[in-house]
Amino acid sequence: MNIENDFEKYVYVKDSQIHGKGIYTSVPIKDGEKILIIKGEVISGNECERREDEENNVYIFWNGDTYIDTNNTEKIKYINHDCSYNCEVHDRDESSLWLVAARDIAIDEELTIDYGYEEIYSSCSCNDCENKG
Repeated sequence: MNIENDFEKYVYVKDSQIHGKGIYTSVPIKDGEKILIIKGEVISGNECERREDEENNVYIFWNGDTYIDTNNTEKIKYINHDCSYNCEVHDRDESSLWLVAARDIAIDEELTIDYGYEEIYSSCSCNDCENKG
């Protein structure tokens, strides 16, 4: 199965135990499998900081020097942070990134990533951090 070509068919949005809404898979995904291409408006690091400071509901993905604002993308904006994440963001090209499975993912499991910034960890409400408290 090539989930990256049929992403819309195999994922769905529903309420999340982590935060608000999340995206879930309706099929099993194998470790290392490319799940989807993250696309959106490519912006500079300075513009990324400005949008994060001035706007609500900013959905920005980055990997190295590539910043992509996915605010207008339907499902990927619902991916939540989890310290025990099951997906990673990898480089694809200058204007897009890959979402790749970091381990095997079960049917109906929420897709998560590590947001990768220090502030998230002190206020994190993911399952891993909740169980530590």
